[in-house]
Amino acid sequence: MKKVGFLKSIHFKFILIYVLLILIAMQVIGVYFVRQLEEQLVTNFTASVNERARLLVYNIGQEMNEERNAKSLDLEEEINTILQDFLSDDITEVQIADSHFRVIGTSNPYNQEVISKRTTEVRVKKAIIGEVESENILLDQRTGNRMLVKAIPIKVDEEVIGAVYLVASMEKVYEQMRVINGILASGTVMALAITAFLGVFVARTITRPLADMRTQALVLAEGDFSRKVNIYGDDEIGQLAATFNDLTNKLEIAQETTEGERRKLSTVLANMSDGVIATDREGYIILMNEPAKRMLSVSRETLHNTSIFSLLNLEAAASIEQFYDNQDSLLLDLSEQRKKYILRASFSAIKDDNEKPTGLIAVLRDVTEQETIELERREFVANVSHELRTPLTTLRSYLEALADGAWQNEELAPRFLNVTQTETERMIRLVNDLLQLSRIDSKDYKFEKKVINFTDFFEHIIDRFEMSKGADFVFERAFTHRDRYVAVDKDKLTQVLDNIISNALKYSPEGGKVRFELLQKENLLHVRVSDEGMGIPEASLTKIFDRFYRVDKARTRKMGGTGLGLAIAKEIIEVHQGTIWADSQEGKGTTITFTLPLENQREEKLS
Repeated sequence: MKKVGFLKSIHFKFILIYVLLILIAMQVIGVYFVRQLEEQLVTNFTASVNERARLLVYNIGQEMNEERNAKSLDLEEEINTILQDFLSDDITEVQIADSHFRVIGTSNPYNQEVISKRTTEVRVKKAIIGEVESENILLDQRTGNRMLVKAIPIKVDEEVIGAVYLVASMEKVYEQMRVINGILASGTVMALAITAFLGVFVARTITRPLADMRTQALVLAEGDFSRKVNIYGDDEIGQLAATFNDLTNKLEIAQETTEGERRKLSTVLANMSDGVIATDREGYIILMNEPAKRMLSVSRETLHNTSIFSLLNLEAAASIEQFYDNQDSLLLDLSEQRKKYILRASFSAIKDDNEKPTGLIAVLRDVTEQETIELERREFVANVSHELRTPLTTLRSYLEALADGAWQNEELAPRFLNVTQTETERMIRLVNDLLQLSRIDSKDYKFEKKVINFTDFFEHIIDRFEMSKGADFVFERAFTHRDRYVAVDKDKLTQVLDNIISNALKYSPEGGKVRFELLQKENLLHVRVSDEGMGIPEASLTKIFDRFYRVDKARTRKMGGTGLGLAIAKEIIEVHQGTIWADSQEGKGTTITFTLPLENQREEKLS
C-alpha cells in the first residue's frame, strides 16, 4: 500500500476541520455583526436626514404660504437662501417644486436652468398628487456611490402646495463599514494562524499511534499474523490497538477455513455461463463473476461501494425487502442507440441460520435474441391480423348488403361484386407474399441460380415496363450495353425488380422520369432505380424493408400495396449474398440500390 499523501492524511484533515470550524464561527459572527451594524448605521443616517428634511419642509412650507400671492421671484430668492443654509456634506442636492410641478428652487449651482421648468422626477409628482412620501436607496451610475433619495410633500393646513426632492450621499456610512470589515478580516486571519498552530500540535498526538497501527496493518495484510500492534496507553486508541491484536488472532484461524471455501466458490463462478452478483444486507455488491462483468461492461474498480440497484437501474423499482420475497425475474433493457441488449435477472435471498435475509443473489442471462424473436413474432402476428381484418371487414359489409337485397339492384350489385373481388385478390396477394416469405425463411428452400448476362436481363425488364407505362413516364437508361454476368435465380430477381420499378412508377408524378443505372465496383454489381416521386422521410429509410412497414399507410393501401414487396426483395437479395438500401429526399425522389456478386473481377466506372 502506498504512503498516504499529506493532503489526504487524517493529520491534514484534522487541522483543516479545526481551522474551518474557527473560520465558519468567525464568519457567522462577523456576518451577523456587520449586518446588524450596517442596519443600525443606515437607520441612524436615514433618521438624521429625515429630521433635517422635516425641518426644511416646515421652513419652505411657511415661506411658500406667506408668499403664495406675492411675486415668484421673491419666493425663489427666499427658498435659495434657505437651501444654502440647509446644505451639508451628506446632502448633495435639494429641489423644491410647487403644486404645479414647477421647480422653484435648487441647491445645485450647476443646475439652475431647471428653475421655472416642470420637474421630471416621478417621485416628486407622486408626492404632490398622492401626498405620498417616498424613500429609496439608489446607486449613482456616474460615481458608483449609494444615494438616499426622498420626495416629501409640503403641506399647509392639510393642503399640498409643493414637494421637496432630496438626494443624500450614504458613502460615509459604507466607508465606516469597509473599515470595520477590514478590522474583522485582520482578526480572522490572526485567529486562524493561532488555530492552525494548535491544530498541528493536537493532531500529532492523535495520528502518531494511528500511523503505527497502519504500519502494523500493512504487515498483517501481507499474511504475517505474528506481528502485534504497540499499545501506547489505556485510552480509546489504546483499546483499539488491543482489539486489533485480538482480531489478528481470530483472522489467522478464520483465514485458513475460508481460503479453501473461497477457492471452491471462485472456480464454480468463473466457469458459469450466466452472470452472478452477490450483495450484502443493504444491497451493496460484494461479489461478481466475470460473465456478469462482461454483460454489464464494468470493471472490478468501479464496483466498490456500488449498489446492485444503481448498477441495474432498479433504484425506483422496489426496496430490497421486496426482492427478498419476490421470486419473479425481471427484464433489464440495456439497449443502446443502435444495439439491442436485454438481460433477464433472477433474484434469490441469502439467509443465515435463523432464516433471516443477509443479502441477495442475482443471476443474469442474456435473452436479447429470444426477446427480439418474441417481439418480431408479436409484431408480425399483429400486422398480419390487421392486414387481413381490413379486407375481411369490407367483404362482410358488402356481402351483408348483397344478402339484404342489393344483388337485385342492377346498378349497385356489379359495383359491390367488383369490390368483393378486389378485396379477395388483395388477400390472395397478401397470403401469397406471406407464403413466399415463409419459404425464403425456410432453410430447405432452394434457389435455382444460373449465370446470366444481367445487362440483357435488366433491359428486358425495363422494356416490359416501358411498353405498358411508356406513355406516362420517361425511362432513362444510364448504363452501357456491355456484358455483366451474375449467378442468380432469374424468377426471383425478376420479382425484386418488378417490386422496385412498380414502386418507382406508383409514387412518381405523371410524366416523371425513372432512371436506371448499372455500376460495377470491384466484384460487385450495383443496380440503381431512381424516381422523382414524393420521397421518403429520413427516419423511415432504414425501416422500409421491414415487413408490413409503410411510410404512409393510407396512401399505400389506396394504391394496393401489402407492405411486403421490399421485405421480399431484401430477403431475395440477401440470399444472393447482396445488400439493398434506399437513398431519398422528401419531395425530390427516391433511389433504391442493391448489389450482386459478379462472376468476374473487372472494374467499370458509371456510364
